[in-house]
Amino acid sequence: MNTISNCPICDHDAFKLFLKGKDYSVSQEFFNIVSCNKCGFHFTNPIPSEAKIGAYYKSESYVSHSSSNKGLINKIYLQVRKYTLKKKVDLVKQFTKSDGLLDIGAGTGHFINACQSKGINALGLEPDEDARNYGVSNFNVNVKDINELHVLKDNSRDVITMWHVLEHVYHLNRDVEKITRILKDDGKLIVAVPNMNSYDAKIYGEFWAAFDLPIHLYHFTPSDIEALFDKYNLKIDEILPMNFDSFYVSMLSEKYKGGNLMRAFWNGLLSNIKAKKGTYSSQIYILSKK
Repeated sequence: MNTISNCPICDHDAFKLFLKGKDYSVSQEFFNIVSCNKCGFHFTNPIPSEAKIGAYYKSESYVSHSSSNKGLINKIYLQVRKYTLKKKVDLVKQFTKSDGLLDIGAGTGHFINACQSKGINALGLEPDEDARNYGVSNFNVNVKDINELHVLKDNSRDVITMWHVLEHVYHLNRDVEKITRILKDDGKLIVAVPNMNSYDAKIYGEFWAAFDLPIHLYHFTPSDIEALFDKYNLKIDEILPMNFDSFYVSMLSEKYKGGNLMRAFWNGLLSNIKAKKGTYSSQIYILSKK
């Protein structure tokens, strides 16, 4: 296990325990989430070593790296994904020019494939070999190992996307700095992450599925996103809701609690109804250079 000595956002060295949560998907182990005494940022601490954390992703329920249709939750997820892929492509298409798209954490390549089908020049980066192989063999997409990030040319991509990826990035500041350099001066960085300020996060507490311990290393609020990217001279242009996420997260959270799907649907609906700007279950941040 690696103990984090300094806050990833403000570098402060004093934290307090926020909660102890369980890995419900793979190991059934418990992990701590701490909050920084200075800036309030929440992060998992300690975390599995970089060499061992991959084992915590090996679950059929980790559907972003899978096309499993086993179980009701996965079936619903896959149907929703068809709709959300179109919305994501429409968003990206507004900003892409000749230098195209870089998708970090491309998973099984579904998003890259949808982009390419609309004429977008797209490159994906993905750490998991099985996921990369699935994308290449099923879609013939251009998905490379995540280590290629550090050999890409600066100022070379119109759009960089990270769909529920930032919370997984092991070397957060090192990689965000490189991502900022790759992005063109007039480009857009699009980041989607869970929001621990959401209503569903508050009602489910330690059972909130989007804590997803230990593979979610960081637990963001809108102010955390602003503070992190401000360090790299990026600003938030717009925040968009991901309305389906409250339902999916609530279904998983109820599963962890031993609850029921009707309550999950109601809580997901309430989360969207109660959400104001900046308080949806998951949110898309569109950022640009200052």
